[in-house]
Amino acid sequence: MFGKKANKPQNRIDSLIGAGTTIEGNVTFGGGLRVDGQIKGNVIASGEQPSTLVVSEQARIDGEIHVSHLVVNGAINGPVHSAEFLELQARSRVKGDVHYNTLEMHLGAVVEGRLVHSSSVTESGNTVELKIASRSSGAGV
Repeated sequence: MFGKKANKPQNRIDSLIGAGTTIEGNVTFGGGLRVDGQIKGNVIASGEQPSTLVVSEQARIDGEIHVSHLVVNGAINGPVHSAEFLELQARSRVKGDVHYNTLEMHLGAVVEGRLVHSSSVTESGNTVELKIASRSSGAGV
């Protein structure tokens, strides 16, 4: 009712990159894209409309990703930018920094990089890093 409404995800998959298919080069898409194969290049959603990228368990993307909605259950090597919603399913493996607005991370998902919340970016462009508190190694513990 008040404020900006979030874009709804694209419920329909318009394009499919099938298992056994390898694309070398950047992929630009609109609407929904499901990847079961391999992409060696950047994946970028075009236009102002909400976009959804689904990376299946057997899929692999080597490159940067810029989408509004992302569901990952495969491997991504490169930075991820999800403007609205990011779901990392149990078999997802991401090597690179992950920029997100809303995050759902399942048990077993692996991220080798920084998790950067979109509101953590200040006006000067600096990120606020969260650090895990270390345990004290006291003798009585």
